[in-house]
Amino acid sequence: MSGSGHLPVGIDELLERVRTGYQRVAAHEAHEAARTGDALLVDIRYAALRERDGVIPGALVIERNELEWRLDPQGSHKTPEATGHDLRIVVICNEGYASSLAAASLHQLGLHRATDLIGGFQAWKAAGLPITP
Repeated sequence: MSGSGHLPVGIDELLERVRTGYQRVAAHEAHEAARTGDALLVDIRYAALRERDGVIPGALVIERNELEWRLDPQGSHKTPEATGHDLRIVVICNEGYASSLAAASLHQLGLHRATDLIGGFQAWKAAGLPITP
């Protein structure tokens, strides 16, 4: 038992907890938000998956291990798209699990509108939304 007296949290419970902190979006909603300029889509899948399945046109590709550094509006390594803390970011991973943890991490940086795509890239693909090979 750890000194704090808390039992470890399993990943399923952790996902459930972090997802209560924001409203996740479905594929068509994410597509519409990106189309109207209301959201920045950020693809955190690794290169092998992008090469295998293609990419979402207009999505910013930032690998997961660089995400916080690239999207922190106050960071020295930020991408030009990281314009401020009010930016609505939709994080996309392959199936919608890693993206939830990533969105929660962005919330800790003050990016309070960060969310993720339910079902990830695979849900986008299944919905028949645009993909560039």
